[in-house]
Amino acid sequence: MSTFRTALNASTLFPFRLTLPEQIRVAAEAGYEGIEFWMKDVDAYLEHGGTLAELRRYAGDAGIVFANAIAFWKWADLDERERAGGLELAVREAERLAELGCFSAAAPPFGQVEGSSLERIADCYGELAGRIRPLGVDPLLEFWGRAKALSRLEEAIVVADRSGVPEAKLLLDPFHMYTGGSSLETLSRLSGDRIGIVHVNDYPADPPRETIQDRDRVFPGEGVFSGERFASTLHGAGYRGFVSLELFIPDFGDRSALEVARRGLEALKRIYGVQ
Repeated sequence: MSTFRTALNASTLFPFRLTLPEQIRVAAEAGYEGIEFWMKDVDAYLEHGGTLAELRRYAGDAGIVFANAIAFWKWADLDERERAGGLELAVREAERLAELGCFSAAAPPFGQVEGSSLERIADCYGELAGRIRPLGVDPLLEFWGRAKALSRLEEAIVVADRSGVPEAKLLLDPFHMYTGGSSLETLSRLSGDRIGIVHVNDYPADPPRETIQDRDRVFPGEGVFSGERFASTLHGAGYRGFVSLELFIPDFGDRSALEVARRGLEALKRIYGVQ
């Protein structure tokens, strides 16, 4: 059957304190097709004298696609000044992303959203998309399991549907599905063309759902999550995009960044059936 594309989320390599070009090199040497980079690393690269053109050329020469960007915009903040600032930041960063050749970015419920209705969040998401889609960048609606609003897949679907954004796409993550209580049954009702990218990871039975943290994530297949069922559901929905390894393990012992990346790719091949 057709398989997914592979990407490495740069969070997985955070313990190694690599520059963005170094992250790209590791992803390429390990055998990934793409990388999900964090905007803070783009900022650091530019602050040290690099240019967007150089960075795009470096990735192209390495054969790496910019699969998605991890950004933090307060696009739904209840404080209107904070929200306005978040939208301005989104526009500035979307301009950079378009120049890099990265055409999507995560749009999680970052900021103060507690007490916000889904209708309001939908309106805010519509405004965000209206600001950055004309620049060539698609905001991928992300739900966070521990967020005070927009914490479940079901809620993200409602927001996308009510936003008025044509072909609005979601960002999926098993860890957030677990902590927020989302179900695979809901995912089975979602068509693949509504999924922008999928973060992949696993989690142990202990710590329990109530106290588990991002740092407790483990490689696919090393926890209690049924990655094979998740992959089958995605495939059945028609999704053929990137599955991106996103871990926040703080210390890999004596393993190198390349060894960690290769271990992750082997897990993707084993659990998600990628070639």
